Amino acid sequence: MNIQWYPGHMTKAKRAMKEDIKLIDLIIELVDARVPFSSRNPDIDEMGRQKARLILLNKADLASDKGNEAWTAYFRDRGVEAVKVDSRSRAGLKQIQAAVLNACREKTERDRKRGILNRPVRAMVVGIPNVGKSTFINSYAGKACAKTGNRPGVTRGNQWIRLNKSLELLDTPGILWPRFESREVGLHLALIGSINDEILDREELAAELIMLLSEKYPGILQERYGEEIQESRDVSQAAAALQDIAAARGCVGKGGQYDLKKAANLLLDDYRSGRLGRITLEFPPEHRKEE
Repeated sequence: MNIQWYPGHMTKAKRAMKEDIKLIDLIIELVDARVPFSSRNPDIDEMGRQKARLILLNKADLASDKGNEAWTAYFRDRGVEAVKVDSRSRAGLKQIQAAVLNACREKTERDRKRGILNRPVRAMVVGIPNVGKSTFINSYAGKACAKTGNRPGVTRGNQWIRLNKSLELLDTPGILWPRFESREVGLHLALIGSINDEILDREELAAELIMLLSEKYPGILQERYGEEIQESRDVSQAAAALQDIAAARGCVGKGGQYDLKKAANLLLDDYRSGRLGRITLEFPPEHRKEE
């Protein structure tokens, strides 16, 4: 399953981001804690080379503790501030102010030497679609400042939000990059909902998820749907496992045939919502042998 998606509005959003990045001191990049590598846009690294950086491992409640700790250590070892958060429950948000100050300490020191005191940090909030940028801003601000939605493409324009005397945020649309460098990246982004579901074959995507879970979290499907689920890393047997899930959950269509589309939607929704458990699909390179 080879997935690519780069709608036209993202080109315009990227141009606007290039202009706005001149106005900011800090880039706050949200990544999905379940796939932190796949959910990082390489174009942001290129545009923000001269800016302070802070990475938020959002949706950390949906990822494993082992994965969250591994990725936090990975980024910090490379000199990048990283904080694991769950924007919906506001878990981890209290750590962000200190992380912002730490990431911007060189900028603050330069300002102090020039006699500029108490100037607020201007931060751009960036990330791929559906990674939770607007939910983060609203939770951090304690009020509805940004439009949210559980689908890619809700935020279409940039908007400045003044949180307090020391921090201003610029909310930006979620953008991808023109071509994913690997099949795995495209698959991970589709699984977490950052690709428009309307262009995807959800039955095929569900079979891919079954193969991944059978490899990385054996037994998790049987725990959720019953012992009759035959987990497998083989594509044909994964399709059969989807039929087993349809049978276990009563996904039956007209004529008594199993409704595999309904079963696929159920499995994908269970994964995305965390009902399958806390699942990290990728680890930093040095942790992959231990995984």
